[in-house]
Amino acid sequence: MVDKEDTKPAPITIKKYANRRLYNTATSSYVTLDHLCQMVKDGTDFVVYDAKTGDDITRSVLTQIIVEEESKGGQNLLPIGFLRQLISLYGDNMQWMVPKYLEYSMQSFTRNHEKMRDYFQGTLGGIFPFGSLEEVGKQNMAMFERAMRMFSPLAGADAAKADAGEAPKTRPAASGGGQFDELQKRLDELQQQLVSLTTLTRKPD
Repeated sequence: MVDKEDTKPAPITIKKYANRRLYNTATSSYVTLDHLCQMVKDGTDFVVYDAKTGDDITRSVLTQIIVEEESKGGQNLLPIGFLRQLISLYGDNMQWMVPKYLEYSMQSFTRNHEKMRDYFQGTLGGIFPFGSLEEVGKQNMAMFERAMRMFSPLAGADAAKADAGEAPKTRPAASGGGQFDELQKRLDELQQQLVSLTTLTRKPD
């Protein structure tokens, strides 16, 4: 039996030169961030290397793409509150958990999104009820923001007080065991929310 991973094509190599130009070695042509953005949307895997040092700079280039997309009017995906929470987690003792947790959350969101798309295409002939999709999108984003607060419970509480016009209070840090108990509780709540969202995609009996 052939492993699917073995049949997956190798990622395309993109080289970035000192003049900031990006060179696609597969097509022997220069590309832009917009080209790379479309490659991501098309599911084309690539890695970006610094042409001079050979360092893998894929992460910074993908981050650049996000910044470019966020600067375009009318299609912001990252709420200000989420960005503040994300920045506050740099250097936090729970920082090591964030990348995998965000990756898992986005994978779950993508699976639900694809199920919903298939459901609407199958039952409504491709006609999407935009109002319902917008509401589900809001629920997913609210869930995502709550998940981020899980890593910084004090920051989340202080943000809520700030919204209510109250000054945040300094509180002692919770013990390690208490933090993990709270983490497990929030993970359980998040899982229940994901299950609830998934049921929206199922056909009625």
